[in-house]
Amino acid sequence: MTNKRQLRVALYARVSTRDKGQNPELQLAELREFAADRGWQIIGEFVDMGVSGSKDTRPQLDAMMRQAKARKLDVIAVWKLDRFGRSLRHLVDTLAELEAVGVAFVSLTDQIDLSTPAGKLMFHVIGAMAEFERALIQERVRAGLAVAQSKGKTLGRPRVRRDRDRDAKRIRELRNDGQSYREIADELGRSTMDVYRVAMTLGCAGAEH
Repeated sequence: MTNKRQLRVALYARVSTRDKGQNPELQLAELREFAADRGWQIIGEFVDMGVSGSKDTRPQLDAMMRQAKARKLDVIAVWKLDRFGRSLRHLVDTLAELEAVGVAFVSLTDQIDLSTPAGKLMFHVIGAMAEFERALIQERVRAGLAVAQSKGKTLGRPRVRRDRDRDAKRIRELRNDGQSYREIADELGRSTMDVYRVAMTLGCAGAEH
């Protein structure tokens, strides 16, 4: 009987400028204990100090994600979701990227563990919430445009109907060329989660290069 491979985990903590008096060590201590209970090997601790959660880039988070995409770790563990994602959309897109490269995600205090079947189900629930949030925003935008147009104002660019077949073909081509989900999403003007779902239906999801 062979021993199960020990999972490699990276711990991430963040303290923003508004978290006065807080020490990331409080987050890390609980994460270390959790990893030890699971028998996981801690291969790195990544801490962003004095960085707002709304920032597009965070040095330590970006470094950790590069290691994840290089398959140098198996799990990312954070103390709480708001330490990791800057928005629901960013959270879903990032979790999709991690799932694509086979890296699990754990949020300790939120009791979310994507290394388990129940956690994977939770991931899809979070994705549905993000889609709902985006639909609400789009509805508000359409309502605002309708009110403006009723007052005789002309706003925005002409609406162009999306050619889904064309996008699907392009996604397949770009995936075959080694493009990441985020790069494809930027080119097509779609979310990373949308691109990932299309790639899954096409059977060309694969792993991030």
